[in-house]
Amino acid sequence: MTREELAWLRLHLTPGLGRVGLMRLMENFRSPETILTAGPAAWVARAGIRPIVAAALLDENDPCLLKFARSLEKIGASIISLWDEKHYPPALRAIYDPPALLYVLGRLPETECFAVVGARRASEPGRRLTTEISAELASRDIPIVSGLARGIDSAAHRGALKSGTTVAVLGCGIDRVYPPENRDLLHQIAEQGAVLSEYPPGTPPLPGHFPGRNRIISGLSQGVLVVEAAAKSGSLLTAEFALEQGREVFAVPGPVHSPDQSGGVNRLLKEGAHLVTETRDILEVLWPHSPTPAELHNHDRLAARLSENALAVYLTLSQEPLHIDQLARKCSLTPMELSAILLHLEIEDGAEQLPGMRYIRKKSCHD
Repeated sequence: MTREELAWLRLHLTPGLGRVGLMRLMENFRSPETILTAGPAAWVARAGIRPIVAAALLDENDPCLLKFARSLEKIGASIISLWDEKHYPPALRAIYDPPALLYVLGRLPETECFAVVGARRASEPGRRLTTEISAELASRDIPIVSGLARGIDSAAHRGALKSGTTVAVLGCGIDRVYPPENRDLLHQIAEQGAVLSEYPPGTPPLPGHFPGRNRIISGLSQGVLVVEAAAKSGSLLTAEFALEQGREVFAVPGPVHSPDQSGGVNRLLKEGAHLVTETRDILEVLWPHSPTPAELHNHDRLAARLSENALAVYLTLSQEPLHIDQLARKCSLTPMELSAILLHLEIEDGAEQLPGMRYIRKKSCHD
């Protein structure tokens, strides 16, 4: 664990500080190490932190702090802050209330994601359709985001793992597994994609944590598909967050005489959600020019030869033209760095420049 990560952990474990407190401190002190060096008295004077909260800052040798630091090191988790321009997911940063800190196992995808959520007590047809849709989207380099819950969430993760990448968002600490029967699935996701949580290590899966988890699921994604949901399902909350965040909402229709299974999704459809019976219904709305798996295979041969920064640019490109300034922001590169990379990609037949300094990914690549 780096010194910066240890500083973040120490701050995050301070009782009563929370996201708002961290935001205030960063506005005034700019880095976690500077916050700790300033000390509680400066917190109160400069950032308006309540004295009782400032006084609760853990000592650097506090057993609780050391225990959780060892726990994170043992499982190989990293901490990514909202102020990390390179690693924090841009789509999540853009929402109204992005998490100040993310605890991450694995590697977060750099391409646009799609969320799939639904009933815990899902039917076999519902799980099968979820698996098929998730596998096909993942095969097109579209990572699937879900909540690791029983039923539809688990089917979404397993489908994505067959052909691509998936992200699991937890409603508990990153060092916990909930539900416990998904332990093996969690490890598979961490190896092939990412598991993340905004909650400090040791946090139990309390009911009040799941709405926060749901806003992250939708916040990471370009759209949300709901498969099987009752009228008061938690999946509908994810759809509400998606609408607030400007994401597209999709739903699979269900039997009208099964309100416990379909009441929620049918209501979403009445309210204007996109109807889904196959993967194409999603692609036509969000990725009408998505490359086929065969085209992606050709791209993979080029990707294997690229540097880290060049790969980030290459994966950001699609068939939708992006201005060079947009690319620079998305990839956190200087204009000079980006221009050199784009020239290299053009030579490698991986990118094409359009009028107006806009770029797209080439549909085919050659060795």
